[in-house]
Amino acid sequence: MALLDRVLLGPGPSNPYPEATLALGAPLLGHLDPEFLRVLDETCARLRTVWGTANRRTLPLSGTGSIGMEAAFANTVRRGDVAVIAVNGLFGERMCDVAGRYGAEVVRVDHEWGQPVDVQRVLDAHPSPRLVAAVHAETSTGVRSDIGALAAAVRARDERVLVIADCVTSLAGSPVLVDEWGVDIAYSGTQKCVGVAPGLAPFTVSERAWARRVPHPPTWYLDLGLIGDYVSGGAGGGRTYHHTAPVAMIASLHAGLGRVLEEGLPEVFERHRLVGTALQDGLEDMGLKLFAAEGHRLPQLTSVWVPDGVDSAAVRKRLLEEFGVEIGAGAKEFAATVWRIGLMGHNARMDRVELLLGALRKVL
Repeated sequence: MALLDRVLLGPGPSNPYPEATLALGAPLLGHLDPEFLRVLDETCARLRTVWGTANRRTLPLSGTGSIGMEAAFANTVRRGDVAVIAVNGLFGERMCDVAGRYGAEVVRVDHEWGQPVDVQRVLDAHPSPRLVAAVHAETSTGVRSDIGALAAAVRARDERVLVIADCVTSLAGSPVLVDEWGVDIAYSGTQKCVGVAPGLAPFTVSERAWARRVPHPPTWYLDLGLIGDYVSGGAGGGRTYHHTAPVAMIASLHAGLGRVLEEGLPEVFERHRLVGTALQDGLEDMGLKLFAAEGHRLPQLTSVWVPDGVDSAAVRKRLLEEFGVEIGAGAKEFAATVWRIGLMGHNARMDRVELLLGALRKVL
C-alpha cells in the first residue's frame, strides 16, 4: 500500500510537529524504567507551563481528549449532583451525556450554535449546582467562550462550585490560564494545537477539586486517585503501578511540548492568530461567509458556510484527491452546510493558508 502524504486541515487530527513524530521512533522504554519516569515527570512539568498552572496533578491521561471529558465527570459527580452545562455546540452536548451517565442531574443551558457562552444565563440556570462546565474552544463551531469570566462569576457567587473546562482545541493554540481563571478541572487532546498524534489527554485538577473528588468513582481505569499514585507517587512518595502507560506517545508529547516551549507560548499564540486571520480574510475575499460569531472566532479552527448550490462532500473529496488536503464537514445538522478548517500546531503556517485558498479557488 502506497503511503499517502495528507495535509490535515480539518478539525483534527492535525499533522504533528516533526519533533513529535521523530520521538515515536526512539527506542522503547518500560513504563517503570527510571529514564521513562524522568521523561514523564518532565512532560508533566511542561504541561503545567502550557496549562498556566501550578497544579501538582497535571498529567497526560491514556486516551484521546474524550477520556479527559470522561475523567472530569467520573471523579466529580455523585448520583443526584446538579451539573450546569453550557451547550453551544457538539462537545457541550457530549458533556451533558457523560455527566448524565454518571448520575448527575444535568441542567443544560442551550445557546445558538456559532455563539459564545452567555455567562449570566449559565449563572441563572440553577442557584446551587455542584459544578459548572463549558467548552472553551468549541470544535464543532470554531467559537471561543470566555471561561475566565465564567469561572470568576461562579466563584463570586459560591466558592464551593467546581468549574470544568474543555480545552481540546485551545491548548497550545490560544492562551489557557487555568490558575488565573480559577478553573478546577481542564482537559485537552494531543492531536490539535499541541501538535502530537491522537492518543493522550492532557489533564489538570486543582487542589480544591482534588479535595472534593469522588473517592471511589464507578470507573477503575479513570480513578484519578489511582492514576495519581502512579504518575506523581502516593502518600509515601513511591509510584504504584496502575496501567501500562503508552510510553511512545508520552515521549512524543514530551518532544511536541518541547517544540512549543522552545518557540515560546506568546510566539505560538501569535503564529496561530496571524494564520487564522489570514485564512478568514482570504475566505471572505472569495465571497464566502464565516459561521462563528464575529469577535469570538478561533484562529486555529475556522467554520465557514458552504456556498449555495455547492456540494460540500464533492468539494472535500476533490481537495483530498487532487491536492492531498483534508478539511472537515460541519457537525450534526450543519454537516452539509458548513466546512471546518483547522490551522493547528505544525499546520499554523502561512504556506498552509496559501495552499488551501489556492486549492479552494480551483475547485469552487
